[in-house]
Amino acid sequence: MRMITGIFLLACAPAWSQTLSRSERDYAMSQLHATRKLFLDAIAGLSEGQWRFKPSPERWSIAECAEHVALTEDFLFGRVQQMLRTPAAPERKSALEDPKVYEMGVDRSRKAQATEPAILPKGRWALPEEVGAYFRQRRDRTIAYVESTQDPLRAHFSDSTAEALDAYQMLIMLAAHTERHVAQIDEIKADPKFPRR
Repeated sequence: MRMITGIFLLACAPAWSQTLSRSERDYAMSQLHATRKLFLDAIAGLSEGQWRFKPSPERWSIAECAEHVALTEDFLFGRVQQMLRTPAAPERKSALEDPKVYEMGVDRSRKAQATEPAILPKGRWALPEEVGAYFRQRRDRTIAYVESTQDPLRAHFSDSTAEALDAYQMLIMLAAHTERHVAQIDEIKADPKFPRR
């Protein structure tokens, strides 16, 4: 009986310890690299007036959008780490394909309101360069993690989202969230009252 149990455990081990495939790593790193560039380019070279301009009192400025993006980088990376501390469910699969997760995260037609206090802007950084440096450091950490992790990201799930995402998909959502807010920054820049300098 012990021999049968041992063989069964050995057969199941790959499912429990399965790491990301090369294509999964490449997809996530591509999205994370691309959105890092989009974000840093979007906040580069702004004047004080452009940085703080609000199209209306209830809308965020570029400074507030940028702060939210930087804080969300830490928040969602932390959420992934929390997910990895939950029991693994290797038999479970996400109902959503990875590109669909990205598409949903970028879609600005579905309005989302940030309510988590940890990711709400409070004026932590005065200059685009400061928030950019903070974001770059955190994003580089996220990219390095995706490149080298052996964690079974596909076996851990968050049921706190409308669709149950696995930990890998939460990293995809992180990249999508960045692109979503770059689009918001572009909308602010396109406002007729946006300062020329």
